[in-house]
Amino acid sequence: MPEKPNPFEVAQRQLDMAAQILRLDPGVHALLREPMRELHVTIPVRMDDGTVRVFKGFRVQYNDARGPAKGGIRFHPEETIDTVRALAAWMTWKTAVVDIPLGGGKGGIICNPKEMSPGELERLSRGYIRQVARILGPDKDVPAPDVYTNPQIMAWMMDEFETINAAHLPGVITGKPLPLGGSAGRGDATARGGIYCMREAAKVLGMNVRGATMAIQGYGNAGSFAHKLAAEILGVKVVAVSDSKGGIFNPEGLDPAQVAAFKDETGSVVGFPGTRSITNEELLELDVDILVPAALEGVITEKNAGNIKARIVAELANGPTTPEADDILFRNGVYVIPDFLCNAGGVTVSYFEQVQNAYNFYWPLEEVHQRLDQKMTAAFHAVHEMAQKHKVNNRMGAYLVAVARVAEAVRLRGWA
Repeated sequence: MPEKPNPFEVAQRQLDMAAQILRLDPGVHALLREPMRELHVTIPVRMDDGTVRVFKGFRVQYNDARGPAKGGIRFHPEETIDTVRALAAWMTWKTAVVDIPLGGGKGGIICNPKEMSPGELERLSRGYIRQVARILGPDKDVPAPDVYTNPQIMAWMMDEFETINAAHLPGVITGKPLPLGGSAGRGDATARGGIYCMREAAKVLGMNVRGATMAIQGYGNAGSFAHKLAAEILGVKVVAVSDSKGGIFNPEGLDPAQVAAFKDETGSVVGFPGTRSITNEELLELDVDILVPAALEGVITEKNAGNIKARIVAELANGPTTPEADDILFRNGVYVIPDFLCNAGGVTVSYFEQVQNAYNFYWPLEEVHQRLDQKMTAAFHAVHEMAQKHKVNNRMGAYLVAVARVAEAVRLRGWA
């Protein structure tokens, strides 16, 4: 079994390539290769059986030249500091590519939330905030939900931070429940932003999306909402979807409400009536117009990239395509919408949530959708034009846009 690449080394390698094309000042380049600060913490938690378990957690603030750090908190048994560093770097580029005044951060706790009770999760969440509160705040660093965290966990964390500070500070956390200052439109924002990008990609390719076919790997939040919104907004026919247990295929199309209800009831899309079972690997190579990897990283590799038949690959997952596969897809004329552009709708609406918290006035859903559309459309075309100008793939185009913006802020501040 080949060893998985170190995600932070991958992030640094991608930055190095962008720095070379941009002819970045060596001092700025050196600064952007490393996190500006990181905090490692230990969190003692009283478990339901009366014992105390000690968990390890991290918070990385990669770069805050453009504004407060921003990024999710992950609960995962295999969390590593290098994963958190890489994700914090990618968040720095993500906030820059959609041109919102934030930096990049990320947090994580090594734990298995599936084996913990709600009470244990609450004590862990509050314990984490007690340890990292000194570096958080609406004007310092604003966490959000990520893998295996949710609005309830964000509510506990916000409450703990407010208790410590004896003040009402809802803007310290985004992705909160609506009654506690969450934003309308946050639930489907990641998928919706990706759908807007797919719409714009079809325009630049001269492709009619109405009636086009789509396959979605991964049926969590992003994948299930992408299924629903692809039909509603684009008129696309989704013919295949999958989750960790396998996939389903029906050339006549799949109804999003029925598939979602079936998964809620059974725990998987597998076995949905009137479909043929396929593997996750087979789904990627289906003859469809749009392929949406919305699950794990590293699923499109040099081994299968040559078999990808889709005209557009829209990356709702983080890091689904390896650098070697990127080169193959680019040579084969596959139009890739890279992850930190395609899935930036989530952080964009998180930013909208911060803005609404700051002046204590909340926008209707239609306004959130309109503002998200404007941001994603502008970001898409900035990336597309940069890629065309430098004759590089879209991922490098996105890096060039983002890194140039962060480097300019670093230079103007006189940091390097």
